[in-house]
Amino acid sequence: MTRLSSVSGPREARRQYFHDPAAPIAQGLLPAVFAAVRNPQGQVLLVCRADDDNWELPGGRVEVGESAAESVVREVAEESNVDIEVTGVVGVYTDPAHVLAYPNGEVSQQFAVCFHAYAVAGEVHPDQSETTAAGWFHPHETWDLPMHPTMRQRLEHALAEAQHAHFD
Repeated sequence: MTRLSSVSGPREARRQYFHDPAAPIAQGLLPAVFAAVRNPQGQVLLVCRADDDNWELPGGRVEVGESAAESVVREVAEESNVDIEVTGVVGVYTDPAHVLAYPNGEVSQQFAVCFHAYAVAGEVHPDQSETTAAGWFHPHETWDLPMHPTMRQRLEHALAEAQHAHFD
């Protein structure tokens, strides 16, 4: 059974471009981290973004002074209230054709590291700012969820080949 917690309301959206000839030119790199978090029942943790209503692995920007692993632990806790332990790397995703444009004018190419992790504590709920819903899903329950193609790829990599690190 899927456990979901949600709040209402999308906020102003960033725009993601993926192999889109109309994409603006990236002005810099956006270091980001995500985690494929599993629980003892084999479910994976997903959050629903407040800005575009897409589901994704929890994660976000790496802050100055943090390692990638520290950032993903912080981001997962912020977005879902779940504490994690990082156990490995799903992959490194740096496709120059994946561009993010923010309402403030920032345009960046995402440089993302996706980790394997497992939940150690916390009752899942969204942060009510960046995420409007959060929940545990059996892998087959994720197929029909709205998800950006880059996040779908990361999730599929995490679920299919736990022993193989992917990169583009």
